[in-house]
Amino acid sequence: MPETDFHTSFSKATWEEFKTDQQPGPIQLLNLIRLRDQAEYSDGSVSTGKSAYRRYSDISAPVFQSLGGTIVWRGGYELTMVGPKSEVWDITFVAEYPNVQAFMSMMKDPSYRDAMIHRQAAVMDSRLVRFRSSAAGQSFAG
Repeated sequence: MPETDFHTSFSKATWEEFKTDQQPGPIQLLNLIRLRDQAEYSDGSVSTGKSAYRRYSDISAPVFQSLGGTIVWRGGYELTMVGPKSEVWDITFVAEYPNVQAFMSMMKDPSYRDAMIHRQAAVMDSRLVRFRSSAAGQSFAG
């Protein structure tokens, strides 16, 4: 996959769209993350992608938790049954936030912004997909 097909952050247009949809109640964000073997720090620091992502997590977790965030599902990649075989994810989880404002507050928090240096160094490719909760049930169509 050409490096131009990799995604590590959202665009300004997507951020604006996210902010304008101020639905009440919790939101869930599916996170799919592929790490670099070696982190890419602009200052030349040496680290594995896994270690850099751990630093991001350690710094950002208190901010995430203080805003009411929680991880509602976490899993490990096993097999792509439908989709590109090249999309293999090292880290997969669903983060829930009490509301859109909580996520926006996290993104503006100085400690979280410091943590992002490590995330950007660690992550080769990612997906961040916002979902709205629906009732659970017994059928696929809901």
